[in-house]
Amino acid sequence: MSRIGRRIITIPSGVSVEVAPGRITVTGPKGTLVQQISPDMTVIVDEGEIRIERPTDRPNHRALHGLTRSLLFNMVEGVSNGYVKELEIQGVGYRCAAQGKNLELALGYSHAVKYDAPEGIEFEVPAPTQIIVRGIDKQRVGQVAAEIRKLRPPEPYKGKGIRYAGEHVARKVGKRA
Repeated sequence: MSRIGRRIITIPSGVSVEVAPGRITVTGPKGTLVQQISPDMTVIVDEGEIRIERPTDRPNHRALHGLTRSLLFNMVEGVSNGYVKELEIQGVGYRCAAQGKNLELALGYSHAVKYDAPEGIEFEVPAPTQIIVRGIDKQRVGQVAAEIRKLRPPEPYKGKGIRYAGEHVARKVGKRA
């Protein structure tokens, strides 16, 4: 196997990486993540670094190389620091409350909407109009935040709904007399 194209990830202290054929396991202070990888990519762990090598310079191997590197970096970052997504709720009477591990949201519907926390995800509600989603898996944190936002996306006329913290919602002019 040639050494065409190499990417290096530094492993922080307290994080261990195990490589098995087609599978990588990363363990750290916040938990453990497992990822399937392409058998074409070679992953080498030594001296506090992870090296990813590809066999050729073909476009599909270049794409897999970058994907594998990103997935492994996100795993190392997740088990050492974790990931956070913040959501804001805007609208009169719109609010949320933590019910144990789950969320209960009042979003202007005739009933309260309950959202159960998936495994590995924690919710924090510092204010009735703020939701913080925490976890070690970047993809899962983003997916849960997107699902919560989808319950009542921000509408363009008054801006009411759930949005990411700092998200700009393009506003439209209402009906004129």
